Amino acid sequence: MSISESGKAWTVEGDTGFDCLVLNEQSIIPQPSENEVLVKFHAASLNYRDICIPQGKFPFGFKKGIVPGSDGAGEVVLVGSKVTRFQKGDKVVTLFNQGHLGGSLDPKLLATSLGGFVDGTLRQYGTFHENGLVTMPESLSWIEGAAIPAAGLSAWNALYGLKPLKCGDYVLTQGTGGVSLFALQFAKAAGAKVIATTSSTAKVEQLKALGADHIINYMEVENWGEEAKKLTPGAKGVDHVVEIGGPTTMTQSLKAIKIDGLISVVGWLGGDAEKEPGFLECINHLCTVRGLYVGSRLMFEEMNRAIDANSIKPVVDMKVFKLEYLKEAYQYMWEKKHVGKICVTME
Repeated sequence: MSISESGKAWTVEGDTGFDCLVLNEQSIIPQPSENEVLVKFHAASLNYRDICIPQGKFPFGFKKGIVPGSDGAGEVVLVGSKVTRFQKGDKVVTLFNQGHLGGSLDPKLLATSLGGFVDGTLRQYGTFHENGLVTMPESLSWIEGAAIPAAGLSAWNALYGLKPLKCGDYVLTQGTGGVSLFALQFAKAAGAKVIATTSSTAKVEQLKALGADHIINYMEVENWGEEAKKLTPGAKGVDHVVEIGGPTTMTQSLKAIKIDGLISVVGWLGGDAEKEPGFLECINHLCTVRGLYVGSRLMFEEMNRAIDANSIKPVVDMKVFKLEYLKEAYQYMWEKKHVGKICVTME
């Protein structure tokens, strides 16, 4: 693999809109230190967090001038003198929180997030500590590999991080974004039943094709949480909810969950908090509500083994963007035109 003398990299220079995204020419490719590797990226993918950052809508902050993007797949082209986990030619994908190897997060580890406080993946070349990468599943292409780091690992953490999913459990997913579609596929691979929600009749067939057992159009069924509960044995409720809407969907998630069930809060796609449930509504449902922030490297490696063993393929939107057209990709995601993951290629 030849290494260019320069490469392209995007940076975020403000928080007033997508015009804050700036395409730069890396005149000197960063060289790895003794514990680092140099990765030539072939593909990256976008997350809701990425489009929030340049618009000032991300609640956790970011470093000005950051290279955006947490998800990338590429090839190791140089290794530092003390690197033991990788060698030249290895195919790798990035870990969202670079320091989160296992166990619980802490404030120090939260400050290692790619595309927030550590330069991310929307560039052609990047250096990374060897612990911040994992081997890409053998069964995936570059684009598919780039789709798994944040959405895939968040879904895996939701289903296995605290209260592991069991065969026969009922899982409620929301919509057709990356996390929800990964959760659907992981749940079906484990022998669980999946109740999926959507607002689009056009997306019903896709959810069926991925194995959803029941589909509720929440534009037609206002009280979809109670409807999901009725679909479970004895109307006891679902075992797991993968909650991506946030304040605007939590009330319905609480109506759907069974006693001692688990609601894993992954995102806040619903926006503002006008419809969030009150304290008594939360306590009345006798469940666990857990926030999570992607997952650890150990979880990532476990997930990748499951992906290969079960031939799971990430759902990638049919429209793939070149790196130069990143602003268009951001706008496409902001307008919710996608199904599954939006990917960007570096070639």
